[in-house]
Amino acid sequence: MKRLVCVVVLLSLLVGCATQTPSKSGRYDQDQDAAPALSPAAIEQLANLENPQVVDLSPSARGNPATYNVWGNDYAVLPSSEGYLEEGNASWYGTKFHGRSTSSGEPFDMFTLTAAHRSLPIPVFARVTNLANGKDTIVRINDRGPFHSDRIIDLSFAAAVKLGFHESGTARVRVETVSYSTEQVLLEVGDFVSLSDAQLAKGQLSATSGAVVEVVKIIGGEMYRLQVGPLSNGAPIERIKALVATLGLGRVNERTAD
Repeated sequence: MKRLVCVVVLLSLLVGCATQTPSKSGRYDQDQDAAPALSPAAIEQLANLENPQVVDLSPSARGNPATYNVWGNDYAVLPSSEGYLEEGNASWYGTKFHGRSTSSGEPFDMFTLTAAHRSLPIPVFARVTNLANGKDTIVRINDRGPFHSDRIIDLSFAAAVKLGFHESGTARVRVETVSYSTEQVLLEVGDFVSLSDAQLAKGQLSATSGAVVEVVKIIGGEMYRLQVGPLSNGAPIERIKALVATLGLGRVNERTAD
């Protein structure tokens, strides 16, 4: 986490030096948006940002009116985010709004995993999946927008990098809200023919994840599998799934801890 904070601070300083303060004061009335000038290494760091931890959130004191009006169009805020799922086009916003106040009142940071949505109550967590490449990320929705009829969500620049469309500008995505849960989950990882292979994989995953990892024998067979957890829903699970993919340890199944 300390490393992530350092990366975000460094990127913010780089952009602060490279961009000018917008000359227009309106939240949606500035000139065209732009990506920050970042090195390939910095882009790679954004692409590997950990998902935010899904926690229990209280509605923001700002940004949740029953209805509101932008550019002469009326919009309604949903009373609940439960079960929300939609597919459509996503865009991203960057230097144009960096540091400016969001609808929730907090400053927009294009290097964190946040997003803007027209109707979901804020704040709320959502999983966004790029339907073209299968990449996904969790974002915290804390702003209103996009106010274009052909788009359903506006992502931070960092989120667009994670989803692989920061260069193209838009992508077809699925947006699904993620609710906080205290339910504990076990991850079942890989299938290993030999006990020694399973123990080697256990050592690799334990060292990199910091989670409790056990080798279990599959009932009715001579195969072995890793059991990770129990874990709370949210960022820890997503992080370990990413580590499993990086280490090439095979498939991952989730099941509720007894």
